[in-house]
Amino acid sequence: MGLIRSVQELLATLLGLARTRLELLSVEMQELLARLVLIMIGAVAAILLAALALGFGAVALVMAVPAEHRVAVAAGLALTFLAAAAIIGWRVRREAKVRPFAASLNELKHDTDALEPRE
Repeated sequence: MGLIRSVQELLATLLGLARTRLELLSVEMQELLARLVLIMIGAVAAILLAALALGFGAVALVMAVPAEHRVAVAAGLALTFLAAAAIIGWRVRREAKVRPFAASLNELKHDTDALEPRE
């Protein structure tokens, strides 16, 4: 009877660990989705507003300079916009490298290490 009880307790403990890990995974998934939605909304809003502002500003600046310098000013603005796009692209790429489920994977590694036989 003692062996059966020990096996039952072991199974209960393992199920408890699995439940805890799944709850952590669920919380991390919710955080990840919320963060993703905020990043997407922010990115779309920033892109639209920046495009409008830059477009109107560029047109106003090109129209404000004398006719003989308009091509140079337009080229300078194009290079400035290109540099800004590169910086924004770099920041978005850096943000996308955050590893999802890092805490869950770390806890599962600790569980695996704890269950491995020791010499």
